[in-house]
Amino acid sequence: MRNIKIITGLSILGLFMLFIDWMPSVWGMASRPPLIGSPAPEFQLTNLSGVTQSLEHYRGKVVLLNFWATWCQPCTKEMPAMQAAHTSLQDQGFAVLAINELEDIKKVREHILEHRHTFDVLLDPDNQVANMYGVVGLPVSVFIDKSGHVRKIIKGGLLTEESILETVQPLLNESVEAFKKVPRL
Repeated sequence: MRNIKIITGLSILGLFMLFIDWMPSVWGMASRPPLIGSPAPEFQLTNLSGVTQSLEHYRGKVVLLNFWATWCQPCTKEMPAMQAAHTSLQDQGFAVLAINELEDIKKVREHILEHRHTFDVLLDPDNQVANMYGVVGLPVSVFIDKSGHVRKIIKGGLLTEESILETVQPLLNESVEAFKKVPRL
């Protein structure tokens, strides 16, 4: 009788462990965010014009990935700072990729046109890229250097033009080779 209880207990524990392992793939829960200094996870998403873009397309540029949604007030509040930085630094090799989570293209397009943003907007309709980057809550900003490595992650903090410039300017001045000298975790 005792052996049956032990086997039943182990079976239930095994099923529970399988459920825990299987759960994130079913509900689309976020994985761990990339570590500072690690390569940024590659992705492909469609922009508002229907063109597929990849992170690889921006290699050689400093990139700000900003995960956002139209209903997110802090997201909307920080976008003018992103636009200002984009306008002043795009010719120096800076790109803003605003990755919208889970929203309809029409709603996103209206929002971007209303606010006159000109940076690239990509659609993440099933949250796959947000999950790859460990995004839980909005906004989340990820700064990526010219060699494609994550250099800074800001979760929930409101970006200002000054904070963007303080982060981006040194990265724009670095050569790709300089990254090899940056301590990594």
